[in-house]
Amino acid sequence: MGLKLEEVSYVYEPGTPMETRALEPVSLSVEPGEVLAIIGATGSGKSTLIQMMNGLNRPSSGRVLFHGQDIFEEKYDRRQLRSRVGLVFQYPEYQLFETNVLKDICFGPRNQGLSEEVCLERARRAMAVVGLSQAYENRSPFELSGGEKRRAAIAGVLAMEPEILILDEPTAGLDPQGREELMSELMALKQQAGLGIVLVSHSMEEVAKLADRIIILSRGRLLFSGLAREVFSRGELLQEAGLDLPAAGRILSRLKETGLPLETDALTIDEALNRIMALFSAPGQKQE
Repeated sequence: MGLKLEEVSYVYEPGTPMETRALEPVSLSVEPGEVLAIIGATGSGKSTLIQMMNGLNRPSSGRVLFHGQDIFEEKYDRRQLRSRVGLVFQYPEYQLFETNVLKDICFGPRNQGLSEEVCLERARRAMAVVGLSQAYENRSPFELSGGEKRRAAIAGVLAMEPEILILDEPTAGLDPQGREELMSELMALKQQAGLGIVLVSHSMEEVAKLADRIIILSRGRLLFSGLAREVFSRGELLQEAGLDLPAAGRILSRLKETGLPLETDALTIDEALNRIMALFSAPGQKQE
């Protein structure tokens, strides 16, 4: 059944002069094996929403259900929940603290009460998934590059073997090489059987590459929800939310404005180029 949010809303400092409605009622679900992207401008409610998913924020109204159970019921074990719904914060490298990478990644499984043998097995498997070889095991996490720190932090959550992985701006602050390397690892992670991923990102290119479904938030309300290609065919909605099309869509939109019969919902540059080439190689197409 996965994770389900039913009409959740959030109000900061309710009943005070500082009362602020951060999130209007929103409903969504996250299913095993899919990537759900949550996009929106700064202040749209993205972080507030994802912190409800593993119990860090209690909604002002509505329910958060995991496998059909309300996670805010009195006796629900939210500590155990956080090993099943793992959240990797923006700039997660600030959470690294152990003397070496292997110990850091083992921290979560140890807190689950697992044996040392199982902790090490899980940690090494998670390292392999994110592209960190055994050569990194004894290195200090503070000596790693930005991209390597980010991958180590993600491995620390993966080692707990969550059913759902929430990533808040996973490539923020990385240089182009670090972003490209991490995106390659996330693309591989998407193929991991049964893992549901929630991705929060300002990068429409990253969202276009990874997401199956997309939710657009604007000023705390759900503006639109749909399949990735459907969302990227609605440039006016993205503009309303303070966002833009991915590069592929921007190229096709510019060409469409010149009168070319092109759809603008391409998700990658390669797809956009294929559409352009197909148009100009079509029988009867006038060549200049």
